[in-house]
Parts: sequence; structure tokens; C-alpha cells
Amino acid sequence: MAWIREHTLLAVTVVIFVFMLLPNAVILWMSFNRPVGKFDYVWHQFSLDAWLNPCANNEMCHSIGLSLQIGVVATIVATILGTMIAFAMVRYRFKARSGVNALLFLPMAAPEVVMGATLAALFFNTIGPGGLGFWTITIAHVMFCVSYVVVTVKSRLAGMDPTLERAAQDLYATPAQTFRHVTLPLVAPGIAAAALLAFALSVDDYIITVFTAGNLETFPMYIWGSVQRAYPAQIDVIGSLMLLGTMAVIALSQIVGRARTARR
Repeated sequence: MAWIREHTLLAVTVVIFVFMLLPNAVILWMSFNRPVGKFDYVWHQFSLDAWLNPCANNEMCHSIGLSLQIGVVATIVATILGTMIAFAMVRYRFKARSGVNALLFLPMAAPEVVMGATLAALFFNTIGPGGLGFWTITIAHVMFCVSYVVVTVKSRLAGMDPTLERAAQDLYATPAQTFRHVTLPLVAPGIAAAALLAFALSVDDYIITVFTAGNLETFPMYIWGSVQRAYPAQIDVIGSLMLLGTMAVIALSQIVGRARTARR
């Protein structure tokens, strides 16, 4: 019984990680499949065809490019706005602070289908159905990404030691110098994490995008359509590349963090 109590937490942790990572492993494995027919659901034969020609379907690659473009623009705008809001919420006290703080949680708490339908009604009444496209999707993504950026950067600012900024001011540093050489380097990991989260949310979003896309088709929308008519192995290749890219970014950040710690 003592051995079970000592290893229960480890066993539960391993089971949870296997449950979380198993779908990713299946996607990676199925990307090397040569399916029979249009659907890459059943393993048939090992092949590198999908990896050698990941853009066999021009429509799929166009949707990937569109998702990446929207993700980059939405991430940049949401990160800038969210970071400024986070600084205002943490560093300043104003009358509407509690109300603004509550409003920031609405995009995260509200169901996406409700937000998507509301945005669709807004765009229909302002620019008409013919105006739906790249910028309406980007505006919608910025709206829900800002809240996540604010929460992430706020947590970083709340844990920052304010005496470091006061020490810089005691050493006759100007406010601009203090922000550039002290504040920004300390909060930069939080901003980077917020930007990565915003980019992932934007590229991954389907529900809100459907209501605001018009005639455009992002990568999640393409996958949903493919499930109904065809599911090529190239989709698993793209998913595997995204997974490997994310792991590479995480590994690089860990290496850089350890290198900075070692230099100190």
C-alpha cells in the first residue's frame, strides 16, 4: 500500500500526458500513410509521398497561407493593445478599472458561437455581407485575443519586483531608459508568451471565423470541409509540422532561458 501511495501521483501524471499527447502521435504517424481512397483514417502502407508533396492541394495551401497571414496581423495588433492595457491596469488606478477588468473577461467567458453571431450582425449592418473577408476575420480575432494577452501580461507584471525600477531611477535613469533597460526585459517573456498564445488561438479558431469569413476559407474551415468530402494525408503533414514547430520554439526558449541564467 505504501508503494501505491508513493507512485499514484506519478502514474496519474503519466496517464494524463499520454492522453494529451496520443492524438499528436497519431497525427504524426498517419502523415506517413498512403491511404486507400480519399480518407486518411485507416493505416494502409508506409509512404513519404505526403511529406514530399505537402501542397498537392492548392486550395489547402492557400487556406494555410490565409490563416498564417491573419494570425500574424491579429497577433501583432492584439499584443500591442493587450500589453498597453495590462500596463494601464497594473500601474494605474482609475474609476472604471474594475469595470474594464470585468469587460476584459467577457470574450473569454462568452460562448464563441454567440460572439460570432453578434459580430456577423455588426458587420452585416455596417459594411454589408459583401464586405466580409480578411479584415473582418482579423478584427474578430483581435477582439478575443486581446483578453488573453492582457491576462498573460498582467500576471507577469504582477510578479515583477518594483524595486528594480526604483533602483534604476535612483541611478538617474530617465523613464524611457528605465522602461527600455529594466521593465521591458523583465516583462518580455510574458509578452512573448502572450503573442504565441494569441497566434495559436487565431490560427486555430473556427467558430467565430465562420461567421466573419464571407467567401474566404481558413485552414480550420478547410479541414472541416475536407472531413465531409476527403481527408488527404497532407492535412496530417501540416498538423505535424505545426506540432514540431511549436516544440522547436518551446525548446529554443528553454535553451535561451538556461543560457541567460548561466551567464548570471
